[in-house]
Amino acid sequence: MELLAIGAGPSNLALAVALEELAPDLARDSLIIERNKEVSWQPGMLFPEALSNTSFLKDLVTLRNPRSRFSFLNYLHATGRLDHFVNMGSLTPYRAEVADYLRWTARSLALVELQYGRQCVDIGPVWTGGTLTGWTTTLADGRTIGSRYLVLGTGRDIRIPEVLRAVDRDRVVHSTQYQKRIGGLRKDLPYRVVVVGGGQSAAELFYSVQIDLPECRPTMVMRSVGLNCYESSKFTNELFFPSFVDEFHASRPEARAQMLAEMRPTNYAGVAPGMMDSLYRQVYLDRLSGRSRLQMITMHDITSARDDGDEIVLELTDWRTGAIRELRTDLVLLGTGFSPQMPWAVRRLAERIGLSDVAVTRDYRLVVDRPSTAACYLHGVNEQTHGIADSLLSVMGNRANDILRDVLTGDHLDLTPVTAPAVAAT
Repeated sequence: MELLAIGAGPSNLALAVALEELAPDLARDSLIIERNKEVSWQPGMLFPEALSNTSFLKDLVTLRNPRSRFSFLNYLHATGRLDHFVNMGSLTPYRAEVADYLRWTARSLALVELQYGRQCVDIGPVWTGGTLTGWTTTLADGRTIGSRYLVLGTGRDIRIPEVLRAVDRDRVVHSTQYQKRIGGLRKDLPYRVVVVGGGQSAAELFYSVQIDLPECRPTMVMRSVGLNCYESSKFTNELFFPSFVDEFHASRPEARAQMLAEMRPTNYAGVAPGMMDSLYRQVYLDRLSGRSRLQMITMHDITSARDDGDEIVLELTDWRTGAIRELRTDLVLLGTGFSPQMPWAVRRLAERIGLSDVAVTRDYRLVVDRPSTAACYLHGVNEQTHGIADSLLSVMGNRANDILRDVLTGDHLDLTPVTAPAVAAT
């Protein structure tokens, strides 16, 4: 196998589309493996009314090739919904619709093979006389796949606060597991539910659990002073352009850090205006009715957690006064997002190669400080060196082009050490 891509998420689907359109011979010798039984994008958060926060034009291919048959518009045409979508007058599709578009794209591939139910458990380098010449990927069933090029598109590891890692995991639900886990609970019980977080994911959990568990009493706990809307200036949104990646990557490390800090409210720790309005109306009507069903506890840290029979007991500390209170709950929902560090699979691979740091070139190639005729590329984990949009749909089509260009031009065959901005591997 010439090229193996692990994970059938948007990043590797965009790469598959680029392969089919730009390098059909390589596409025929390329394979994507996916551990699930189908393409599954954000399955825990596909609420019926949840909208994508990205324009439909920022699909897998349009910003790279507007005439592609793999565009979101062609998907709408193929499924008979183009007129209705246009009539809706929105640039942002429903999240469930984006998920269906990705499945449609996977089914539409003609040259790149996609295999489901293939879980990667280990990746190791292949050395030939001191030169890195390939990769061996081991699957859960014990079989192995050899490849010259490896592309990791498995996403970041979920973030579970350290203080909650010791409590009963059956009562702690990360947003990525929400739909499946909540769907298995009885609907008629008065669960006490704590939602942790102050961003969009936490807001959606707080909103949706009231519908999915109609008798529950939800409480939202956050460190911030309150919920805030995303900053969505059209000027700052230009930092999400694929063309900005060059400018960001060429900036000094301290400048990149400052840009990321200033851009944080555009993508993290914010709530979409529509959701903010819906939440406030929920709280307002709850107060109006006198039910006192909904609570929001702001400016508190969760400083400890323990199991007590069938309950989880959270210790909350008011960071203004230092006052401590206990909050007993039946269920904890985590809108805490993903870990900022490199995913476990990347860190493990770096150890196997003998790298002390994980660094990538401008074209997303893992920097290996030894002679190499093979290459590994990292999707969606390079925010510190490639900018705020690295994990988003905004740049995926262009990133696929960058990676494919690097493979086809043979830049990875340069045996001299490559200098690139480093990202800590621990």
